[in-house]
Amino acid sequence: MVGLDCNQYEEKREQLVQTWGEMKVLMRKRFVPNHYYRDLYLKLQGSNLGYKSVDEYHKEMGMTMIRANVIDDREVAMTRFFNGLNRDIANVIELQHYVELEDMINIATKVER
Repeated sequence: MVGLDCNQYEEKREQLVQTWGEMKVLMRKRFVPNHYYRDLYLKLQGSNLGYKSVDEYHKEMGMTMIRANVIDDREVAMTRFFNGLNRDIANVIELQHYVELEDMINIATKVER
């Protein structure tokens, strides 16, 4: 080996990536800008139904959560979804019985029609 002694070679070898998880972390640090996750969190916090359909809103919220690596508890996800709904739809859902997020989506879709 030219230019490396045994100690330097061992240090270099220890720095090599051993698992896929380590590779993902390394690649994110190298190629994803610092503001990317901050922007995604802001988008997630400020997302609302607006002029979108309930299904479009749910898909957008889900995709943003995946991109931001956010794994919510079921109650937190339901609250996040509920807070983004239009007030008239949210008022009707509030009076209904629901247990899962899918129940909320079904009720909201029916109200929307």
